[in-house]
Amino acid sequence: MPDIVHVTYDQTGESISTNSMGMRDMQARAYEQRDAQYLLIKAPPASGKSRALMFIALDKLQNQGIKKVIITVPERSIGSSFAKTDLTSHGFFADWNPNDQYNLCTPGSDGSKSKVDAFKNFMSNDEKILICTHATFRFACDELDEAKFDDALIAIDEFHHVSADINNRLGDIIRSIMKKSTAHMVAMTGSYFRGDSVPVLLPEDEALFTKVNYNYYEQLNGYQYLKSLGIGYHFYQGKYTSAILDVLDTDKKTILHIPNVNSGESTKEKHNEVDFILDAIGTVERQDAETGVLDVKRNSDGKMLKVADLVEDTPRERDKIVNYLRNMDSADDMDLIIALGMAKEGFDWPFCEHALTVGYRGSLTEIIQIIGRATRDSENKTHAQFTNLIAQPDAADDLVKLSVNNMLKAITASLLMEQVLAPNWKFKTKLSDDDEPKPGEIKIRGLKEPSSKRVRDILESDLNDLKASILQDDQMLKAMPGNVDPEVINKVMIPKIIRVKYPELSDDEVEEVRQHVVVDSVIKNGEIKETGDKRFIRMADTFVNIDDIHIDLIDQVNPFQKAFEILSKSVTTRVLKVIQETIEATRIKMDFEEANILWPKVQEFYRTYGKEPSLNSNDPLERRMAECIIYLKEEKRKRAAADG
Repeated sequence: MPDIVHVTYDQTGESISTNSMGMRDMQARAYEQRDAQYLLIKAPPASGKSRALMFIALDKLQNQGIKKVIITVPERSIGSSFAKTDLTSHGFFADWNPNDQYNLCTPGSDGSKSKVDAFKNFMSNDEKILICTHATFRFACDELDEAKFDDALIAIDEFHHVSADINNRLGDIIRSIMKKSTAHMVAMTGSYFRGDSVPVLLPEDEALFTKVNYNYYEQLNGYQYLKSLGIGYHFYQGKYTSAILDVLDTDKKTILHIPNVNSGESTKEKHNEVDFILDAIGTVERQDAETGVLDVKRNSDGKMLKVADLVEDTPRERDKIVNYLRNMDSADDMDLIIALGMAKEGFDWPFCEHALTVGYRGSLTEIIQIIGRATRDSENKTHAQFTNLIAQPDAADDLVKLSVNNMLKAITASLLMEQVLAPNWKFKTKLSDDDEPKPGEIKIRGLKEPSSKRVRDILESDLNDLKASILQDDQMLKAMPGNVDPEVINKVMIPKIIRVKYPELSDDEVEEVRQHVVVDSVIKNGEIKETGDKRFIRMADTFVNIDDIHIDLIDQVNPFQKAFEILSKSVTTRVLKVIQETIEATRIKMDFEEANILWPKVQEFYRTYGKEPSLNSNDPLERRMAECIIYLKEEKRKRAAADG
């Protein structure tokens, strides 16, 4: 099926060119904030966060009185990103030169006595740089007083692994060190979703961090080779292994993530799944004893493919293939990587063209990390692709409700990715016909400007997080198949979610945030066309002159419109009926706020058609208006009974 999302980029080369100190655009932006005690860097995969940290850490060691630098990473394999690096020949004042003895991202248990002892020795000697996993850091901190970290810089790579959850030990340690020592911190993440439903930091802790944002559009638009990115879905019935060859093109360099063994898509036999996939492709001719690479002879034409099996559990075998993957320098070195939990974050295979994922991923963080595997800039590709292979709901299945929910969440996740990957606009109030927008601006009549610093901070730093909360909300998912009026979604449902997420906001502030969220979503979901010197945007199948947009017009557009179109086009009528019936069984209860918006529309319906809306209509919105009449009659009856 065609892509749900297709974004094209300008190949400006800006994000990969370097300044006189050898810094790329994102790195220079982060370095400008090097004096901050707490620094939070949000930037996409491949933007150069590892090297940005090297620049900042070396400045803190030389110029800011920092005595030690501790770098923590979630997986041992990511530790190689911080290996010795020549920086001086590109214009920086020092090279990155860690002592191998204090690179603890080596084989063996992360909580072993030898690694924890090495960490403690480092804290007591004159060595400057240590690299370890999050786990080793946690174990070592159990044996160290927080004051030991005075005058140290702690860098947490893939910071979304920290969360404010009471059971998250890493988050606990970070907060405790911030409170009880003079330590500096640099937190880095390629994710724009702070721990999904559980925030990474509590608001009061996050407020202490200076933020550096470098968005996906800036990154991808500034590449040299990559021209476009597609996000698509393929729906299957039965076992996914029977549908895999419909979407796996072995002519494209691919990372294939098979489903988690606890998911509905898994057959529960992960090694059998790998064997089945290999057999579907061709014949395994040999496995290299030194590297672990599988040579697979393709059935269709006899071409020999190089395949890596990262589902393999044996540590010795897996370390072999991981080491091989880490040292690849040619597109010819690998054709297909099959993985389960690995090869998501911090894994660098620039030649990857296609990230193919089987099964619904509940974590938006995980999805964006997987997409990031294919969005490196490389001369072997002009297009990168993410495909999600998803099970179709089946009415006969006991798990139909879960299956429908997963399908809707998967589609809304892709819409959110489109929002993240699209260019950013600034939205301002249009005060008069002569009020012309600046470049990168869209002016909207009736739009409320932010009235407080808190609202401005939310709009600048939290917009994608807030959209994630909205798009993945269970009530909102029920509104997706076009059965709730757009104004109800925009004016009733979205404000409720904002109030839960930001309880400290006043009603006026909630309305300001609401308007900007809806405007940003609708504009980014829309299609902008230029005709002469005028720009038009397509909203809900109508092209509107951008200069004439009013907030009232935007509030009449369903932010889920695109998701409903996707569903209608990509599944059979029978499956669509299953989805709608499943949602109908748990439909949203009518309340006064919704009825208040629908009542004028009920009256308009009566004037137009000369009859009341019907509960038996095929149009879900007409049925909702009929429910509105029943609700209001019942409310009137209750009031009369109370008065009598």
